[in-house]
Amino acid sequence: MILNQRTLALRAQLEDTVKELHQLSQEIGHKDLAAMVGDLRNRMADPFMFVIVGEVKAGKSSFVNALLDTGRDICAVAPQPMTDTIQQIVYGETETITVVNPYLKKIFLPVDILKEIAIVDTPGTNSIVAQHQEVTERFVPASDLVLFVFEAKNPYRQSAWEFFDFIHTDWHKKVVFILQQKDLLSPEDLAVNEKGLYDYAVKKGIAEPVIFCTSAKAELDGAFDQSGFSQVRDYIRTHVTGGRGAALKLRNNITTSYGILDRIHTDLDTRREQFKQDTIFRDDIVQTLENQERKSNHQANILIENILNGYDRITKNVGQELNDGLSFPAMLKRSFMGIFSKQASITDWLNELSQKLETNLNAELKSKLSDGVVDLADSVQQMAKMIDLKVRQSNTVVRNDQYIFEDIADKRSATLKDLQEAFGRFMSRSENFTDERLFPENASVSPGIAAGSGAAIIGLILAGVTHTAVFDITGGVLTGLGILFAGITAGVQRRKIVSGYNTEINTGRERMNQTLEEKLKLYVRSIKGKIGDNFLELNMMLEREEQQIAHFGERYKAIEGRLMDIDGNLGV
Repeated sequence: MILNQRTLALRAQLEDTVKELHQLSQEIGHKDLAAMVGDLRNRMADPFMFVIVGEVKAGKSSFVNALLDTGRDICAVAPQPMTDTIQQIVYGETETITVVNPYLKKIFLPVDILKEIAIVDTPGTNSIVAQHQEVTERFVPASDLVLFVFEAKNPYRQSAWEFFDFIHTDWHKKVVFILQQKDLLSPEDLAVNEKGLYDYAVKKGIAEPVIFCTSAKAELDGAFDQSGFSQVRDYIRTHVTGGRGAALKLRNNITTSYGILDRIHTDLDTRREQFKQDTIFRDDIVQTLENQERKSNHQANILIENILNGYDRITKNVGQELNDGLSFPAMLKRSFMGIFSKQASITDWLNELSQKLETNLNAELKSKLSDGVVDLADSVQQMAKMIDLKVRQSNTVVRNDQYIFEDIADKRSATLKDLQEAFGRFMSRSENFTDERLFPENASVSPGIAAGSGAAIIGLILAGVTHTAVFDITGGVLTGLGILFAGITAGVQRRKIVSGYNTEINTGRERMNQTLEEKLKLYVRSIKGKIGDNFLELNMMLEREEQQIAHFGERYKAIEGRLMDIDGNLGV
């Protein structure tokens, strides 16, 4: 009685734990897993459950009829396969049949043995109806003992042993083997097949296989000493009935719960590994963009340096000419000649000098731009090409056939497919390498040019932008010089004029440097941002993954801990 009370208390604890396991399976969203745990939960208070499995025409239904000993067929028997549904046979005060669904019916019988056990008769493991196998596999995890019925004449069929692997390897279920229809063999042949079954079961991992050779026909005909059923009933009395089944069923339910948790743990580990690989991939994308941005900025610095060197050389030459032209002899000569020609005046000379500065700067800076802009354009485009390659080489760990988390694999696959397609479209559209906010002057680029190569369109835009930035500034310099030179007379001091020139030139140089850096590097950052925007959906997916994996991991550990406590309290 004390044992029964302890067993009942542990069963109540296990029921709460399996309830949590059921909630976890529902959160995971895997329908088959949730249904499996739901079945386990619903049957925990049921009698000890035998599940009868085996191939079609192995004699399963005849075995059940003989075991129940009701004097009539409870399970239909005929030369052709008759068990077209799974039949759960349980105790009931009156005989009734409830159809649960097209593939499952529940039979209630007033048979005493059914007060302590329930029997599930299944279609053949090689049944042609797919739903039979599916429903059978839902009963196996909730079973307490599997009676694997083989046709005595041939216990070696491959499909039957494949199903045995599911029962024993996947769910660690206790299996008792039945060699049914022994009356169709000679004692010598039966002994050979019994030994063969024993050896094969040992090879499959059963340490001490339990095998019963039975003849349902002999049992139903009253030849009880020849049928082998007395040994089966003795086994049931020894191991199941008389109160022993409750503790054994509790142990089986713990084992089944462990099996379900193991499946969750295995697939969760795979999911963690996939998240790790995806995080590495995403971090690699970020790092690659950072590296490529630095490379592109380096190319921009080289371009700016070359432009400024050309600017310095031209303005220095003009400055030297201004300085020399303002010497006293030169001024005297120009004043004297101005008497006879208006074009030889100081003002005309300064205007010519200003025009020369503009012409030389135009030629020099255009040359520098055409030399340097292609390298910068190639660097920016290389940024996108490298990311495109990495997207197509992302590592997949969780597969679409993953048992529990195949929906996660499907969602991830769809996200990556969308990413690849979106990035392919991004690479093919030259307008993605422009920025009208930065470069409004290029909004009218002709469709023919825009449809050209990425390098060409980038080069066109950068050349236009840089050209505008440079000559907006040089135009400002020339305006300043024009104001400076206006009204100059022979009496103006040479030092003041040259100093004013240098001030305007230096101011223009600083403005040019600052504007080029801002525009070119902002452009590079803009392209980097556009590339990064393609990964927003992936980022959100990874955020959800991290949260879900952590949540499921915590729930798993909590349930595992409770199972271990119950397992430890139950003892051996």
